[in-house]
Amino acid sequence: MTMEFRNPPDAEIRAILARPATVAVVGCSDNPARDSLRIAKLLKSRGFKVIPVNPQLGADALRGALGEKCYPDLVSIPEPIEIVDVFRRSEFVPEIVEDAIAKGARVLWCQLGVVNLDAARRADQAGMTVVMDRCPAIEYARLF
Repeated sequence: MTMEFRNPPDAEIRAILARPATVAVVGCSDNPARDSLRIAKLLKSRGFKVIPVNPQLGADALRGALGEKCYPDLVSIPEPIEIVDVFRRSEFVPEIVEDAIAKGARVLWCQLGVVNLDAARRADQAGMTVVMDRCPAIEYARLF
């Protein structure tokens, strides 16, 4: 069963981006040409604490770029996470949602092209705000 999905209203997206929080960037790359690293740096510059998540990278892979240890998955992060920003293919979102729920995250943000309606429904049922197929950089430019 799928649902029709609507992103939160602009006021709610603006509120998410205006209040710095701890954000886990799932699929964060150490390649400066990749959007995941660019967006992670943007969020950090806006006051967010950015924690990279990538099982292929070592713990220190992004320490220079982001100032934080890189973790293999969400559940390995020892501190609370408020926002989970997903840079993985859509088929990986259900597992990420389960980990985000386990971590008590309040926002699931799926980047451009990342859409999984069943995972969105699961996150919504768990009380999370879900933003899909949107980029924080574009939303900052549009809403601020």
